[in-house]
Amino acid sequence: MLHTFVAYVEDLPGVLTRVASLFRRLNINIHSLTVGRSERPGLSRLTLVCEASSEAGHRIRASLFKLENVVDVDDIAQAPSVTRELALIKIAATPQNRAQIFDLVEVFRARIVDLTSESLMIEMTGVESKIEGLIEVLREDEGRILEICRSGKMTMRRGHHTSSVLRAMGAGVADAEGMAEHDDVRVMAEPE
Repeated sequence: MLHTFVAYVEDLPGVLTRVASLFRRLNINIHSLTVGRSERPGLSRLTLVCEASSEAGHRIRASLFKLENVVDVDDIAQAPSVTRELALIKIAATPQNRAQIFDLVEVFRARIVDLTSESLMIEMTGVESKIEGLIEVLREDEGRILEICRSGKMTMRRGHHTSSVLRAMGAGVADAEGMAEHDDVRVMAEPE
């Protein structure tokens, strides 16, 4: 079973090493790992995808939460969410096959972000299967793909708001907590 963990971690050196060491100790392979700034100052948002049983998923979540510098952890694999991935694909291109490549890029709703005399770079954002589909079509012509760079999965729970998001929408903290109780909106504690 795939688990998608979203963790807010303090933006400090060594945090990512602690997370990776935890998975090494548990002997669990990380399929995807994405880290970046979050809406909360001083905290980064870490999205991690791994395969484990549901019992192991609970143990992983608890272990992550126990790590130093981890503020909050959520396993959103079974929750309604939006997931995207970014891919940059550099391919060999000649004046003779550029038109065909431009048509292919349009079909996949990607875009060309760099063009040279011998190559071009495609940027694509979407679900993993869509990106895999484009790569599969490009691989039909051997030697066309020169380089691939992919981000990990970025996932956000639908309808799940932190208190800072609710405040930004115009609700006060008391209102936000009331909304959480009545509208199934989870409010996370703000860092002190």
